[in-house]
Amino acid sequence: MRRLSATFAIVGIFVPALAFAGDAEWRRYAILSTGTSVDMPVSIFTSDAGPPEGGTGRRFFTEDRRADLTVQSVANPGNDSPAAFLARMRPPAGIIYKRITSDFFVVSSIRNDRIWYNRCNRGNGTMNCVMINYPAAEKRRWDDVVTRISHTLRG
Repeated sequence: MRRLSATFAIVGIFVPALAFAGDAEWRRYAILSTGTSVDMPVSIFTSDAGPPEGGTGRRFFTEDRRADLTVQSVANPGNDSPAAFLARMRPPAGIIYKRITSDFFVVSSIRNDRIWYNRCNRGNGTMNCVMINYPAAEKRRWDDVVTRISHTLRG
């Protein structure tokens, strides 16, 4: 039997293995201008894709571009509540998970066989957000990664 240490065989397609959760190398990423910061698995999101549209921060991809992470601060000059800000964003229909408090909101769903996850914390004149997109078929592998990213978002 041939041993596969760096790849997984899935329906005859070889997909590079990603280091997940406990095996990943994590670093703190910060947007200095807004004070936003988050723990980020740099051994998973290895490609810097530049600034996001509509905010200050960065986008990152996995090497194979199957998943992406955006960390950004979006202007909220009226200091809208998370509920009002989310309503103004007009998220797509079919949200599977939604949690809204006075300090943050989280929404998530599935679109085109990919899970999208968005958490935004209310800041002083900003909404400080992480957005993660990854294959729905890999949900269990991503659960701990998404949880850690979400729970470490500050700002």
